[in-house]
Amino acid sequence: MNRDSGSGFFAGLIVGALIGAAIALLYAPQPGADTRRVVKEKVGVARDAVVKAAGRTKDTVFNRASSQNETE
Repeated sequence: MNRDSGSGFFAGLIVGALIGAAIALLYAPQPGADTRRVVKEKVGVARDAVVKAAGRTKDTVFNRASSQNETE
């Protein structure tokens, strides 16, 4: 299996870290409204990271498919 790009790994690492942070916040001693606000912010950051990673993956696939078609 060829793995030229580690972007998928890093996206997973970022998402996993954000999920871990959100879980840690749920156990933090602070008011519920503050916890919900922080979790909402972290989910937004995670969503943005996933969208960026998906865009990079789409571009990589498109570029590789284009270069493959040019060599045939």
